[in-house]
Amino acid sequence: MSQVQAHRVARRGYLLGLALAIVGAVFFSGKAIIGKLLYVEGIDALELVALRMLLSAPFFALVGLWAWSQRPRPTAADALRIAVLGLLGYYAASLLDFMGLQYITAGLERLILFLTPSIVLLLGMTFFGRRVSGLQWLSMAFAYAGIALVVQHDLSIGGDGVALGAGLVFGAAVSYGLYLLLSGEIVQRVGTLRLVSLAMIACAVATITHYALARPLPGLFEQSAAVWQLSVINAVLCTVLPVFLIMSAIARIGAGVTAQAGMMGPVSTLALAWWILDEPVSGVQLAGTALVLAGILLLSAQRAS
Repeated sequence: MSQVQAHRVARRGYLLGLALAIVGAVFFSGKAIIGKLLYVEGIDALELVALRMLLSAPFFALVGLWAWSQRPRPTAADALRIAVLGLLGYYAASLLDFMGLQYITAGLERLILFLTPSIVLLLGMTFFGRRVSGLQWLSMAFAYAGIALVVQHDLSIGGDGVALGAGLVFGAAVSYGLYLLLSGEIVQRVGTLRLVSLAMIACAVATITHYALARPLPGLFEQSAAVWQLSVINAVLCTVLPVFLIMSAIARIGAGVTAQAGMMGPVSTLALAWWILDEPVSGVQLAGTALVLAGILLLSAQRAS
């Protein structure tokens, strides 16, 4: 293969990876839109998450069976640790996220979740003594100023529930940040596919158990056709599909570029919320979104340097 042909092949692979990352980010961000539509149908956060995991678990179980059969095989200790991480990073984070979404707009929810990289930095500094550079502090100043701007705007039109909702979603971001921080070492040993599949299965088991302890389990299946249809979309298009799209993107273009492409998430959520949910988009919201994205761009620049 000539140098020109090799360059073209590499370019096509890069563009494909970029497209996968962008589509994955957009589909994953769509869960906030679907969540809002499900709340209109009368279900609550626990039912929403339980249905999401019930319908997505078979996909992750199939992938998990294949991934865990590959060599070298992880130990039982690895499996237990991943299951615990799944409870933290998926079960707790998902429940807090959808609970918060009952009180705030889909656009604000996505922006708060986008603080996760900065939360990982702060947790690493607090618990592991990791150094935070001046550029990273600047990136966090931009991001948190943007969130403060949007929260202040939403408080003025949405009431006290906005503060509660924002706090719950921020708790989800902290929970997922801890998962990312604590899974760094084990993912190098077992691989992303094994980690994600088992973590999601652990989340599914915990969520269904939680529902069964809180309410009669048969009630979960007594939903309207609209709830089932939206839940299938939430499980397949907003959970399973984006997970594998983003994993494929990372394999082609790396985690850094994939993370940058993920900035399409808040932008697409704002647009979809305006189009589907009729959520207003004001100049203040756009300014806050721009500040958050600028902060993440600065953080990406630090990682690339």
